[in-house]
Amino acid sequence: MEPSYLFFLSSGLFLGWSLGANDAANIFGTAVGSKMVRFSTMAIIASIFVMLGAVFGGAGTSNTLGALGAVNALAGSFMVALSAALSVYMMLRAGVTVSTSQAIVGAIIGWNLYAGRSTDYETLAEIVVGWAVCPLMSAIIAAVLYIICKKTLRYSKLHLLMRDQLTRAGLILAAAAGAYALGSNNIANVVGVFVESCPFKPLKMGSILTLAPVQVLFMLGAAAICVGIATYSHKVINRFGNNLMKMAPLEALIVVLAQAVVLLLFASVMLHHWLQAHSIPALPLVPVSSTQAVIGAILGIGFAKGGRDINWSIILKVVSGWCIAPLIAMVVCFISLFFLENVFNLTVYLPNG
Repeated sequence: MEPSYLFFLSSGLFLGWSLGANDAANIFGTAVGSKMVRFSTMAIIASIFVMLGAVFGGAGTSNTLGALGAVNALAGSFMVALSAALSVYMMLRAGVTVSTSQAIVGAIIGWNLYAGRSTDYETLAEIVVGWAVCPLMSAIIAAVLYIICKKTLRYSKLHLLMRDQLTRAGLILAAAAGAYALGSNNIANVVGVFVESCPFKPLKMGSILTLAPVQVLFMLGAAAICVGIATYSHKVINRFGNNLMKMAPLEALIVVLAQAVVLLLFASVMLHHWLQAHSIPALPLVPVSSTQAVIGAILGIGFAKGGRDINWSIILKVVSGWCIAPLIAMVVCFISLFFLENVFNLTVYLPNG
């Protein structure tokens, strides 16, 4: 593998670090914020399952991003990933947790505009619909789970200590599922634009498992996500731990579980094909925002409780970030591609055909 590939891939790894720093709060911020589980415990569990999800479940959403805009030059892929990472990092520094899914889409559109390529609006529409449906589904799932759990607990005879132990175990299991879902759904955001130029060879791991070249790429991207979780995610945990809405441990569990279910629904190739085979409308395989899923779940519980205690100012701040981040990524990518091509004489796109 050429050293230049690793240099260009570094922007994708930086984006992976940003995603880990940004989205870990969505996976287990509510668990840590509710004081049920320690940060270090959840960070280790999340890192393991993010890696598994990326390597073994990340193919579906990567194909969708490739259809949105086939970035066909390595320097172009570098700048698309770097622009998305910079927009996420700038928003993080401003105290706003944003969607890496939206940032990478904005950057790809910026590359399309610079390269004179038409954006696949059918694919873009699928992605945007996914963004709209994601928080709505999460809200509905969370509200239904909250009502069921409250009614079940009302008639249960569990001791309070036993209830807390079960809730803690549930938070850990739900966070593991959420981390797997994050890896499988969002690895496309991290290294999806590098798939076309992937130079890796199959990697044998003992006599049982062999990873395909793209899986090796996904593994590197997932490793960057894990570093982001370990080094920076604690700085944004509080925003999703309890600042959006004060949550009891059971409510924190429901938020994490609803988020995990929604991300898995948008990333499961097996479920997608099964639904299509039985003539049932299937959700598109698109990278969706774990931030949106968490906020949807929190709002679902909030409305189920009568709309009390929701911190609307923070929610509005985060929603504004969803609009600003892709615009920043698109503009940064377009301008930076000009400098790469005209100042550094790098090929940022190849002619069609």
